[in-house]
Amino acid sequence: MELRELRYFLAVAREESILKAAESLYISQPNLSRQMKRLEEELGQQLFIRGSRKITLTEAGQLLKKRAEEIIELQKKTESELALPVAEIRGDVYIGGGESYVMQLVAKAAHAVRERYPAVKFHLYSGDMATIAEKLDKGLIDFGVFIEPADLTKYDYIRLPLVDTWGVLMRKDSPLAEKEYITPEDLWDAPLIRSRHSLDKSVITDWFRKRSDELNIVATYNLMYNASLFVTEGVGYAVGLEHIINTTGDSRLCFRPLYPRLVSHLDIAWKKYQVFPKCAEVFLKELQDSFV
Repeated sequence: MELRELRYFLAVAREESILKAAESLYISQPNLSRQMKRLEEELGQQLFIRGSRKITLTEAGQLLKKRAEEIIELQKKTESELALPVAEIRGDVYIGGGESYVMQLVAKAAHAVRERYPAVKFHLYSGDMATIAEKLDKGLIDFGVFIEPADLTKYDYIRLPLVDTWGVLMRKDSPLAEKEYITPEDLWDAPLIRSRHSLDKSVITDWFRKRSDELNIVATYNLMYNASLFVTEGVGYAVGLEHIINTTGDSRLCFRPLYPRLVSHLDIAWKKYQVFPKCAEVFLKELQDSFV
């Protein structure tokens, strides 16, 4: 299986047509058909469902598409790093993380690096903890910002000096909006919108004093913005972190902290024994100088 074949496969997946993919690749349709057939034979899996109007991917095809995109992305990242002059500090630093106002500390470190080395660029990926860990493990990002609780045993990491406060995002006309803080009993029967990352984490479960399956969870989310739209429409109360959604001014929403108070630390992590390009090295040095 060659990189060229993966690029051809991704073109077919994107265009949903051998003919359109061949045109976009500037190769003949019979040639592309033969290469896709050869790829299926090599892998021992049917990758396409060839319909009369379009081509769709089988389950194996969907998996290959995901892996092929990761491989191509990693290839581009590696080529970019190797193309840089050894002594020159420039290039791209890739950072992934969930939603948190503590990311401002990472932003300050990035700004300090760019003040000294303006040819360094930063690329941010937002996602839940599972997605960030997967990208970090595969080398698609250099650093991952993890919200506690997270298993960091296979990483080196720096604990950031601020914490995130847990609470409840709700409409200002909700009954619970009259309270200064929210207790577990307030939420036991309420319709809840929960982060998938927090569903089975002991720190949240211990605070609720009930398992997730004993609560009235009506929706789950991985990023708070979409959850806030559900809250606005009255679907339920979103349990999450403070400062993610703007609740000032004309906002229809408000945020109330949990009581007993619940906070989470954040860590910026990287793979153990990681060999960084110079631009990522200077960023890591800035983090260490600032927070260690």
